[in-house]
Amino acid sequence: MLATSLLRSREIPTLKYDSALDRFDESWASPLSTLLGLGRASGADFIEFFLERVNYINCTAENDAITNIAPALTTGAGVRVFRGLTDCYVSTNDVTFTGLKSALEKALDILGLHLPAPIAFIPEINLEPLRDYGTLRDKDKWMGESSSMREMGDVLLAANSRLQQKATHVQSRRADYFRNWQEVLVVASDGTFARDVRLTQSVGFSLLCADGEHRSSIGERVGDTSNPSFLRTWDYETTAENVAESAGKMLYADYVESGSYPIVMANKFGGVIFHEACGHLLETTQIEKRTTPFLDKKGEKIAHESVTAWDEGLTSDAFGTISMDDEGMPAQRTLLIENGILKNFISDRAGFMRTGQPRTGSGRRQNYAFSAASRMRNTYIAPGEHSVDDLLASVDRGIYCKKMGGGSVGAVGQFNFSVDEAYLIENGKLTKPLKGATLIGDATEIMTKISMCANDIDLAAGFCGSVSGSVYVTVGQPHIKVDSITVGGR
Repeated sequence: MLATSLLRSREIPTLKYDSALDRFDESWASPLSTLLGLGRASGADFIEFFLERVNYINCTAENDAITNIAPALTTGAGVRVFRGLTDCYVSTNDVTFTGLKSALEKALDILGLHLPAPIAFIPEINLEPLRDYGTLRDKDKWMGESSSMREMGDVLLAANSRLQQKATHVQSRRADYFRNWQEVLVVASDGTFARDVRLTQSVGFSLLCADGEHRSSIGERVGDTSNPSFLRTWDYETTAENVAESAGKMLYADYVESGSYPIVMANKFGGVIFHEACGHLLETTQIEKRTTPFLDKKGEKIAHESVTAWDEGLTSDAFGTISMDDEGMPAQRTLLIENGILKNFISDRAGFMRTGQPRTGSGRRQNYAFSAASRMRNTYIAPGEHSVDDLLASVDRGIYCKKMGGGSVGAVGQFNFSVDEAYLIENGKLTKPLKGATLIGDATEIMTKISMCANDIDLAAGFCGSVSGSVYVTVGQPHIKVDSITVGGR
């Protein structure tokens, strides 16, 4: 005999649930498991709900005044439905049972699926016990321990004041900070039931100096993912000194002559080129589109043997660190390249289903309005055995790229990146400062020319935009030597 607790389709519109509205907890299991069962009874192969609450604030100081304070509170959810390898995603601001059911019905309808007959039984979806990283890792207190708005303003004004003291020929000074507190819940028809709390913070300077026709613009940014006191402990005095020194050197720098050069690229944000020109080509979204030159290269050499590279979500406090991804999978460490050999791709659930590449805990999204996709987390080239002096000594005439700027990357890895701070290398020594340099190349080419890696790996906070919106990432590397690259200049 069937258990009397089994639901029929006609009963669902009459159901009422008392899920906690100020927290994602076990009370969400019953309504969401019912909706997952409804989706399965409608013919869907897989269903996933992503719920989110956000408390965000941004504060900006320009010169000696606070010019912007922008808070934002949002709550929403998205449902992703698969029918075979085809999927559909629908998002909503209505996280009531009725609102979530409506979003599910729209997704089903788009895929040509319809609700079962009124007398049909709705299968029970058994969820795992709640994996609550917020509670397990004592994250629920983070919001209350974060900086107040007054603290934000005081720190940023003090930082800008310090920048004025350290720099000369100042045209404008800007310091900005944001805090993004996020609570997420992932529930899926494979039994996934996981909650996390995230606290992402970032603060940075931008400085413009001018003297007649001479101009220089330098910025620096740091970020953190797990320290409520991050802004209070920011060493803005040292940061201001570094930014002011760089701006001063670049103000009167000569323009670089275009040509092909060996270069030594600094650690930290120097890793942005590997992230952009190679890392994206290792995401399964590129494999699905067949737009990556590394499509069939797993197990083959794609880089110089000096290159080993990782993508992971585990490094303490790094900007791309996560306890779980946005599909509920725990974070892990993924070896991408080992001694030049391609070992793994970066994969989410859809990537696994469509390409066979194993999931790597890399399903990420900007917020509930986006479905998750394969995205990088903390991505970096591993340290080598050389010193920075070894790298410089190996260059007779070349360019030292100390601070990278912005750039663009083509669909299959062609790139160009500006260099905000550069120096000429002559006979293994740094000589005069240079400005106006742009690095131009192709991922498949530059990876084979990274011939030396130093032992001084360091990481930098960054933002990455792709099909699932903008996410927080870490880029990084030790100092590296590239044997030759095209440098645009004057």
